[in-house]
Amino acid sequence: MQRSLASRSALALLFAAGIVSGAAAQTPAPNGAAAPATASSTPAPACDGDLTEFLAGVKAEAIAAGATAEAADMALAGAQIDPKVLSRDRAQGVFKQTFLEFSQRTVSQARLDIGRQKMKQFADVFARAEQEFGVPAGVITAFWAMETDFGAVQGDFNTRNALVTLSHDCRRPELFRPQLIALIEMVQHGDLDPATNTGAWAGEIGQVQMLPRDIIAYGMDGDGDGHVRLKQSGPDAILTAAKFIQHLGFQKGQPWLQEVTLPESLPWEKSGLGGPLTAGEWFALGVKPRDGNTSFANLHGDLVLPQGRLGPTFIAYPNFQIYLEWNKSFIYTTSAAYFGTRLSGAEPYLKGTPEQGLSNDQMKELQTKLDTLGHDVGKVDGILGSGTRVAIQKEQQRLGMPADGWATQTLLNSL
Repeated sequence: MQRSLASRSALALLFAAGIVSGAAAQTPAPNGAAAPATASSTPAPACDGDLTEFLAGVKAEAIAAGATAEAADMALAGAQIDPKVLSRDRAQGVFKQTFLEFSQRTVSQARLDIGRQKMKQFADVFARAEQEFGVPAGVITAFWAMETDFGAVQGDFNTRNALVTLSHDCRRPELFRPQLIALIEMVQHGDLDPATNTGAWAGEIGQVQMLPRDIIAYGMDGDGDGHVRLKQSGPDAILTAAKFIQHLGFQKGQPWLQEVTLPESLPWEKSGLGGPLTAGEWFALGVKPRDGNTSFANLHGDLVLPQGRLGPTFIAYPNFQIYLEWNKSFIYTTSAAYFGTRLSGAEPYLKGTPEQGLSNDQMKELQTKLDTLGHDVGKVDGILGSGTRVAIQKEQQRLGMPADGWATQTLLNSL
């Protein structure tokens, strides 16, 4: 999808390094992602300095990892620093839309129609994906739509140059240099032309926007041509996404998100991600699934209130965690999960009548007050992230308000 923040795989890396703030609880980066350096780890790879010397070091490392000298030379020939990549990296936006704003824009009727057409067009491939990896077509198709509009918008940055730039830059070479080494392996496999391959500014490739290490680890040849080409091949993209989603922990046959309606009174302080109740315990308290399906009552269920108890409301099941692994933004993940339910037959959510949220300056004011009261909200950045939501719930409960984690003028005034 077109958006200002880093897309899925790179975003996971940046979260792991503590570079980007977001709306969901921190979770480890996927196995395919490089871990950030620590005080006890080996020194970070050389960065900055003469580009020719830098590339020679990359070549030597790639050969030591199993690449041929010919593949390394082919991959790195003509590599350049791309100032536009550095500019985009340093000017990353922050995610401040509400769930209603973002989901109404991204889960459009046009996208739903195209998604259903794709599910029909590639029915055999989706059937294989569910049989082998346990991931339903709706889940994969929603990510496909959210990331690139089914391959229509894949990015126009030269992938090799983007990864050379971010590896050479001294901000986070330990995160991006392994991706550059993996790209050389892709060149050796004949899966990528380094001179012409384009993608996102942070090195993601293809219709589901994956970084080279993830493609090497989870890439699938879905069309039988002997290559994994996520830019050109829908079947390759579908099966690769399915294998990666399975790796993230998706459990076959289980739900991920279910819209519910709520009674007027609940233990609101138990709502939110990481809550203590099962879905069945919420059902016993009067929470009702709109589709009437209570067969997963034994599963852990988080009552998710993106805009408080008066807005759209959902039960998030354990499979929802794979969305948080894909992208750490709570609003993005909830929208993607909702998109998946729509493609799987769910009705449009009830918008409700949520109380007006806060402006950017008001949110910063609220975060400052919460910080003064001793809550850990992280950076005062105007983002309703996980730390801020938890702090809001605690203050709402202390003040005798419904502790639904939604930031409002009423709460700001009360503090």
